[in-house]
Amino acid sequence: GARERPRAARLVPGTRPAGVYTTGELQQAVHLYGQHIGTRAVIVGAAGVSHAAADTVRAAGADVLALVTELPRAPAAPAWALAARLRHRTPVLTGTKVTELLGRGRLSGVRVRHRDGRSTVLACDTVVFTGDFVPDHELARRGALTLDPGTRGPAVDGALRTSRPGVFAVGSVLHAVESAATAAREGAHAATAVRRWLQDGTDPGDPYWPGGVPLLAGPPLLRIAPNRVTPDDRLPYLLRTAVPLPHPALYVTQDGRPLHRERFHLGTAVPHRPLKLTARWTHRVDPRGGPVHVTVGRPHPG
Repeated sequence: GARERPRAARLVPGTRPAGVYTTGELQQAVHLYGQHIGTRAVIVGAAGVSHAAADTVRAAGADVLALVTELPRAPAAPAWALAARLRHRTPVLTGTKVTELLGRGRLSGVRVRHRDGRSTVLACDTVVFTGDFVPDHELARRGALTLDPGTRGPAVDGALRTSRPGVFAVGSVLHAVESAATAAREGAHAATAVRRWLQDGTDPGDPYWPGGVPLLAGPPLLRIAPNRVTPDDRLPYLLRTAVPLPHPALYVTQDGRPLHRERFHLGTAVPHRPLKLTARWTHRVDPRGGPVHVTVGRPHPG
């Protein structure tokens, strides 16, 4: 359903030495092929998958020099990961960006820039780029499905129908990456529409598709899925934010007309964690109107 973007796609300059991995490449090298990966590793990213990468590095007999993240603070780590990090005294460098890979033949270090502008070199022979997932949308693209610019996966409505009749999409190909439980819930939700299509070639509630009404998430929200809406949609919407949002209020509008307001009183919405928006407002959508906007803090003017 999804893959991590490699170093080249993240536009990190430098030479092309050995010792540069994504999490998937690292796990294959260690667990499938038993390869030696080096002795000192820097992990780029500080979400759940980065801690799994650090665990794999340690399983291969190497040390984790640091976890590096551009976020102003590290996301909460699972209990097992936090215990491992404390046990091995692994620092987390927040507000820090990898700006260059050093070394020829073999990685010799990474240059990083801190939030205060300082530039330093971390001496290491292995670097693992984690997170920054993108959908594996090649099949959807070749099938001429409409892609959503926010998720970069197939555009779907609340029944998880794509722009091509009879083609449905669920899981990480829609929103890289959510939990396995989310993918399973979406699969069960799509089953009704799939069964209807298999029985008589029709989709329930389908006078407005293909297309639906575009559903757009405004900054600092990164994306929303599903990202097309029809008045009979019932599946909750999953959003991601680029920055921490303490007790956010979400506004849903269409052509300047308010459709819904939802405030989250418990905690802070953070990057790498989904934010869920109810679909109780979809019956207010005008299927022949303009795009529906979801914004933080104030309504979209339309």
